[in-house]
Amino acid sequence: MSYVPPPTPNAAPAYQPVPNYLAWAIVSTVLATCLCCPLGLVGIVAIVFSSKVNSLLRQGDIAGAQRASANAKTWCWVATALAIIGLLLNIYMFSTGGMAEYQQMIEQIQQAQ
Repeated sequence: MSYVPPPTPNAAPAYQPVPNYLAWAIVSTVLATCLCCPLGLVGIVAIVFSSKVNSLLRQGDIAGAQRASANAKTWCWVATALAIIGLLLNIYMFSTGGMAEYQQMIEQIQQAQ
């Protein structure tokens, strides 16, 4: 017979780490808002879900933390897609002279007033 020591009461539970995607959520939200439009603020949803992951893990709710992580990842992709769309639209506008046309239109509106 071999001696098996009893488990220590302060031992942390063993579980797989759950990513929170907080950095991705913040960066994609800022970029989507700056490059696209206020619609990029949907990335705030990703930030909220990302911030829930660690608190759910501390409470021992691993399944809840995994759900929050999956939701955060989904919303990060949405914000990233909006940032990419905004970047492509900005590139198109600058390459076709769209900003000059926009500026002329604004000046015409101001002169009409």
